Amino acid sequence: MRVSMQLSLLLSLASSASLVSAIPQHDHQAYKFRPASHSVTADTDSAVDIQQSIHRTPSTWTRLRDSIVESVWGPPQRGRGCEIGTKNQAASRAPATLQARYGEDVVLRFTIKTQDQMKALIDASNVLFLDVWGTHDEWVDIRLSRDVIPSLLGLLPASLQTSHVPLIRDLAQTIYESYPNTSPSSSPSHPSAGTRRFTPSASTSKVSSQSARNVFFQDYQPLSVLLPWMRLLVSMFSSHATLISVGTTAEGRDIPALRIGVRPKNNSQVPPRRKTIVIAGGAHAREWISVSTVSYVAYSFITGYGKTRSITKLLEQFDYVFIPTMNPDGYAYTFSTDRLWRKNRQETSLSFCPGIDLDRSWGFEWNGNSTLSNPCSESYAGDQPFEAIEASHIASWARKEVADNNAHFVAFLDLHSYSQQILYPYGHSCGHLPANLENLEELGAGLAKAIRRSSRETYDVKAACRGIVAASGAKSDESSTLESTAGSALDYFYHDLDVRYSYQIKLRDRGSYGFLLPKEHIVPTGKEIFRATLTMGKFLMSPHILGEDGSEQHNWGNLDLEDDDDEDENDPVAPSTHETLLESQFALSSESDEQNEEIDYE
Repeated sequence: MRVSMQLSLLLSLASSASLVSAIPQHDHQAYKFRPASHSVTADTDSAVDIQQSIHRTPSTWTRLRDSIVESVWGPPQRGRGCEIGTKNQAASRAPATLQARYGEDVVLRFTIKTQDQMKALIDASNVLFLDVWGTHDEWVDIRLSRDVIPSLLGLLPASLQTSHVPLIRDLAQTIYESYPNTSPSSSPSHPSAGTRRFTPSASTSKVSSQSARNVFFQDYQPLSVLLPWMRLLVSMFSSHATLISVGTTAEGRDIPALRIGVRPKNNSQVPPRRKTIVIAGGAHAREWISVSTVSYVAYSFITGYGKTRSITKLLEQFDYVFIPTMNPDGYAYTFSTDRLWRKNRQETSLSFCPGIDLDRSWGFEWNGNSTLSNPCSESYAGDQPFEAIEASHIASWARKEVADNNAHFVAFLDLHSYSQQILYPYGHSCGHLPANLENLEELGAGLAKAIRRSSRETYDVKAACRGIVAASGAKSDESSTLESTAGSALDYFYHDLDVRYSYQIKLRDRGSYGFLLPKEHIVPTGKEIFRATLTMGKFLMSPHILGEDGSEQHNWGNLDLEDDDDEDENDPVAPSTHETLLESQFALSSESDEQNEEIDYE
């Protein structure tokens, strides 16, 4: 009887429309930005729906409602993972420091259909100094503060005011979840110098047997872990791997690289020119997946030598130089201070806006005029070519390798994120066509096929200039770009260093996470690029591609680009005895601090 009366009271209260309309439905009240002339289409969101946390004292009605519900069904069960606002959830929330920096930021995706829309978005982005995350033929992702959304929409035509959707609503929380696991003694707060120590995820208690094989790749690793790991790796495989430095950063760090290859031991004659392939990542500091992927491919080649025919053949024919991060200063800064930092840490004319975009500072077709007066721009190219110290040093190293060490650079892979694209030269202009365009397109298609066979992921293949324009049928020379790509490493290696097979690969994903790709994607991304690297190597081994005369004519049909090693298909980093020892030593030695770590270079 008592229960029946309480239910009747509850239903009676709920039936009052005026009262129910005032009830807060949940703790996180949503608010929406709508353009003045709002229209709903099937292809776009009706509005940008952004969640905003509002903490308030429960009203009298709320307390009465909860009291009735609890008296009928009992208090809610805690610790089942289904309630909102529990202590466990509160403990996993982003700390105040992250909330203060990113708490009001979101990432929006705009669908671009016409050239006029692209131009309008360019102009609005420049006016508001927005952070453009990613671009594709049909969309542009932009990070901005919630309170800037009305201003942006006000600058856009009506067609763009409704052609956008939110990709990341809670940026602070997503950033917090992207950081590596901490040791049990670490502070759970946002990392800062002296307060948070990162260790590899070997400390994670629950990992699968497969994951346990490769503990280094179960999380994103900071520079203080990456450097000791590289040194330990070459100490275990010194027969074909060495640690070198390809330059120095603005803050005085070395730019470490792994040189892998097996050179002929015939000292009676001058060795022939050594064909060399460079695979680099981390030019943009926040693109962590590129650093992990370069490391993964390097590890797979080092540990695969002597175990698989394909890797053994490649290391006998080529030297591979793996540069996990071309921007160590910026990479370290993303762990200590700002997860979304892009540029290097070099001083500029404005003390409060440090940093130069490494991928806009190279000498070929440098054009920094558009950002010359704005060092705060994310794409600031410096005041002159090669002003970015890291780009200048890496270019000097490459030229010295050619002049003094008889190196012949035959391929260059520059890994970035995100959008899943394989881009070939040129980036600065679609009106400047590479001489071996057909070869670049065919090898690019081969790389995309290798990735698709490995993981079923689709990578688009196109010229770098088209990777950043709105494909609306406009002529190439009339297309507007959201950012200048002049002065890129891709164009410099291809044109000035004559590296005929140069590509920029934008890794996963297509925007669901952007630069904050979860750690679960590290190994799958590494595997698919590993497969693509094998395909490139087999392509370059053909005498039709790289003959002694430098001819680049080829017969693609005669090339077997599929790997014939079964062990390669299963697990490119399945551990041997040496690798198991490597992992155990890495787990014991990874507590060393970056500032106290001395790296012995070749």
